[in-house]
Amino acid sequence: MNTQINIRLSKNILLASKKYAKKQGFSTIQEFIKETIREKLFGKELTDEEYFLIKKLVQATKEKSELVSKEKLFKELDRK
Repeated sequence: MNTQINIRLSKNILLASKKYAKKQGFSTIQEFIKETIREKLFGKELTDEEYFLIKKLVQATKEKSELVSKEKLFKELDRK
């Protein structure tokens, strides 16, 4: 059973949220808010395509014996 809640947002936050939600493909701001809460609580889930690509990358890295530490990997990923 779902429970409905009401929240108050400032006009600026509401407008920015609607704009962001639309840009990201959410049909409503409610969907955007629910997804944001899920991500905060459970972390962002990977799509099947993202999982497949990561699996391929790990396999290729193993084949080349180029495994690195988690810290080094995340450091490299943060470089944009």
